[in-house]
Amino acid sequence: MATKGIAMVTGASRGIGKATAIALAHAGYDLVLAARTLSADNRAVENVLDQQGQPLAGNLEQTKAEITALGNKAIAVPLDLLDKASIDKAIQTAIHVFGKIDVLVNNAIYQGPGLMSDLLKSDFADIEKTFNANVLAQLYLVRGLLPEMLSRGSGIIINLTSEAGMIDPPLKLAEGGWSFAHGATKAALHRMAGILHLEYHEQGIRAYNLEPGLVASESMVAVMGETSALEQMGIRPAPVTVPAAVIRWLCEQDTAGAMSGQNIHAQPFCKQRELLADWPK
Repeated sequence: MATKGIAMVTGASRGIGKATAIALAHAGYDLVLAARTLSADNRAVENVLDQQGQPLAGNLEQTKAEITALGNKAIAVPLDLLDKASIDKAIQTAIHVFGKIDVLVNNAIYQGPGLMSDLLKSDFADIEKTFNANVLAQLYLVRGLLPEMLSRGSGIIINLTSEAGMIDPPLKLAEGGWSFAHGATKAALHRMAGILHLEYHEQGIRAYNLEPGLVASESMVAVMGETSALEQMGIRPAPVTVPAAVIRWLCEQDTAGAMSGQNIHAQPFCKQRELLADWPK
């Protein structure tokens, strides 16, 4: 099968990132898989632990193995949002191996102290890390890849945003809501797609915000429990395959070009277009 292009997915060791990488592989893309956790023997220092206090399952080598089993090419590159040198190296490696990046999915976020911490009780340095990783690092990665996309006259950038950047939390932080840092960084990232569309759409660039809604990823379950307070309020989480299916659709469909610059709410979008046969059940 001839490749449709090269997609780079950050945070591809698990969750939405892994599901997205596999969905794009099924669509015919070869993959650049980026995250901190390379393998079971070469783990990042995990900031999120499961309910038993263990590091979350999943690593890039596992994702790579699943993709290459489909017949696609894939490389795993270490990428730490708080380390610009690792971002530079990831871009250099990707371009060296594949020559270009057609699709960038900005999925990875900082998961450390400060992301979901009380406004006053947080260490200010941890809040700064959250902004550096969840806003400036995403911008740094886009700036690193955008010039080459512009030189070819095509490219797709999809930023994983959140309703936390659009509305106030329905609950206090201690009761299952989200922090200022989480909401504010997602709000800042939310502004990028519209600017990219306005400035570069005529030069072949498509940019989207993808709002996944509440998703039952490994990290969400670890942080919020098997049944979160939001779910008890009637907000049911979707599987990670839902936002992944929508991202695949945005990359595959020519009609998606007319949606560039928009915010796509993954769950109603997936349901309306019946992108997954087994969801909703």
